[in-house]
Amino acid sequence: MSNVKVHPTAIVDPTAQIGADVQIGPLSIIGPQVSIAERTTVQSHVVIEGEVAIGTGNFIGHGAIIGAPPQDVSFSPERNTRVEIGNDNVIREYCTIHRGSPEGSATKIGDKNFLMAGAHIGHNCVVANNVIIANNCLLAGDVRVDDGAFLGGGSTFHQHMHVGRLVMVQGSSAFGKDLPPFIIAAERNFVFGLNVVGLRRAGFSVKDRDEIKAAFKLIYHSGLNIGQALKKAATMKFGAPAREFLDFVANAKKRGICPLKRNEDEKTSI
Repeated sequence: MSNVKVHPTAIVDPTAQIGADVQIGPLSIIGPQVSIAERTTVQSHVVIEGEVAIGTGNFIGHGAIIGAPPQDVSFSPERNTRVEIGNDNVIREYCTIHRGSPEGSATKIGDKNFLMAGAHIGHNCVVANNVIIANNCLLAGDVRVDDGAFLGGGSTFHQHMHVGRLVMVQGSSAFGKDLPPFIIAAERNFVFGLNVVGLRRAGFSVKDRDEIKAAFKLIYHSGLNIGQALKKAATMKFGAPAREFLDFVANAKKRGICPLKRNEDEKTSI
């Protein structure tokens, strides 16, 4: 363990795999099935237990708990499940990340994500890359969050739902249906429009942005049901980003997608 700095009050199991230049703070506990790659900082009072693999350059804040058993009444302690965390993530104070529930399964966090204080990642969630999860967000089991999403503080997400790429969620919202990529979502299960600023910042061309807008209008403003809108979309020429949006909608069969929040003028006209 080259250049590893372990505080005298920390408990690190001798069979844990600790990489070079790792720092482990006061009163933290690292279990026997844990591997932590180089240049990772673990602050004080952190508990990492069960089978957990943590990549390089991560920061884990005070009081975080990673690898605890899932909050699933069907879970059996003898199951072999794990947590997999990639590289360059920031996991702030008191975050909880639970390991998978079904035998052989994992909860997965990708690269360069920012989990703010108090975020909860339930069993078998998959958080991709460059995702920001603000304070006190709650992800139930089997939630998938795609690249570049922003989940506002205090928001909640029902199990088995899917949050698409570059989605922006307003704080204190709640969702039980899927959120297609590139949209802004808020309140309880409502879409409010496209994340136009996010698309620009992500480098989408004018052509791609216009096609995403056209696909969005087809799904949400055409007056067609989802099946009819997708059938019409199949006859139209769209590039990859707009097709990503449409394919997401087509595959959202378990939960369906969140509807558009219409203003009072639209409701009256309908």
